Amino acid sequence: MVHTLKQEDVAQDRQAISFKAKKFVLWLFVVSSTIMFGGFTSYYIVFAASKGKGHGLVLPDVFMYSTAVLVLSSICLFFAAKAVRQQNLQTQKIFLWATMILGIAFGYLQFDAWSALYHSGATLVNNNAAISTIYIVSGMHLLHIFAGLCFILNSLWGAYSKVPKENAVYRIEIASIFWHFIDILWIYLYVFLLLNS
Repeated sequence: MVHTLKQEDVAQDRQAISFKAKKFVLWLFVVSSTIMFGGFTSYYIVFAASKGKGHGLVLPDVFMYSTAVLVLSSICLFFAAKAVRQQNLQTQKIFLWATMILGIAFGYLQFDAWSALYHSGATLVNNNAAISTIYIVSGMHLLHIFAGLCFILNSLWGAYSKVPKENAVYRIEIASIFWHFIDILWIYLYVFLLLNS
């Protein structure tokens, strides 16, 4: 009996170490992504200063709507995480599905915004690199949204598979760290593009 308890303790310790290591890797990715997007915006500032112009566009209203959708998705994920800790499985599922749907809606709205830009004559390849930067930063951010949706899906899978509470909490923590990061990142990018038009 004592031997079995020790084995369980060792297994739990290994799992805790594994969770911490994976979370640390995620934080490294968040930091490296922040540096990458900082590089994009720095390039934009340098270009604008040397040419004496920004992108010169009125950003499509769709960008504003997609920002609101993303903020709402973060709120839903917050409530999903709260439900996980309270072991309220049904509420967790509802808010995770809401986050997924809103994340997909954000992706759709980004494509709609690109379409509006394209039809206004602002194409990816043009003689103003600042306009190209809009496509590049929003496109790279959309890739991060796709990765975030994978984390949300992993949490959903855990909810339906009824994984142990420790695993469920870990999954939602990973999803929350990444999703709230890409939410804050998008708000920064959107405000940056608005202020540098």
